[in-house]
Amino acid sequence: MSNPALARITADTSPEEAVEIILRDGGVIVEGLFDEATVQGLRADLDPVLDAVDTGHDEVFAGNRTRRASGLFAKTEHMVTVALNPLYHRVAELILNKPLNVFFGEEAVPHPAGMHIGGTMAIKIGPGQGAQPLHRDDSVWLWRHPEYRREARVQIMVAVSDFTAENGGTLVIPGSHLWDDHRAPRREEAIPTEMKAGSALIWIGSTYHGGGENTTTDTHRFGLSMGWDLAFLRTEENHFLAYNLEQIRKLPEEIQRALDWSSEHYLGWAEVAGQMSDPMDLLKRDDYTSLDAGLPTTL
Repeated sequence: MSNPALARITADTSPEEAVEIILRDGGVIVEGLFDEATVQGLRADLDPVLDAVDTGHDEVFAGNRTRRASGLFAKTEHMVTVALNPLYHRVAELILNKPLNVFFGEEAVPHPAGMHIGGTMAIKIGPGQGAQPLHRDDSVWLWRHPEYRREARVQIMVAVSDFTAENGGTLVIPGSHLWDDHRAPRREEAIPTEMKAGSALIWIGSTYHGGGENTTTDTHRFGLSMGWDLAFLRTEENHFLAYNLEQIRKLPEEIQRALDWSSEHYLGWAEVAGQMSDPMDLLKRDDYTSLDAGLPTTL
């Protein structure tokens, strides 16, 4: 019996319908989510970056014929377009940003869970690269299934080049997000993501997946990935080391906050003159000139 295929939708599909499919299947392919200008811009900005870095140093996970680069908000302006894509961003909000009641004294106050950007990565899988081990991205937080009863991540993989079964299209096991933690994924259960450049795979942190095997002799599979994560979880990529203050200040405020230059529900504040201050206020201050100089000492 053949494995079930991932559903395909278009960029004008409603976020609510997309969420319904993702929670049913574990992921969905969105055809034509990004226009040609965005794809060409990503390729022009990131090809030189990837060409300048070494391949991974292991055969198993990083891949010794795969090149990777992160900190992408400083490397391409099109990263903002990906993160704030209306369909992807709203799908992430609907899945992640569910409020919880918290008591302050005797009053129960609803708090949205919030979300931030967990990491960014451009990935080029080269000819001859073997398949990645199938894994769940939420395993970085030792997430438990189904005990935790909510998703930790909504991830996207943008096809910067065409994805095929032969060149390493991302392997996905549809329905695996519903498994408990005692069932191991098997390679024969996974299907390759096949999609044209500009399309995207959106999936959740509990879905088993992995980079596919590139059996070609002359074709690289070029994808760009990022995740919106629950805001109270540690980010996979350390944004405070990936970007300097000048780079952060050039970004839209929504991205600044998403890279944790913000204080939400008493998480992420910085002490200035004895007060728990919001980092967003620091970004607006002329006397906060560099990370090396440290925090201001007065309000």
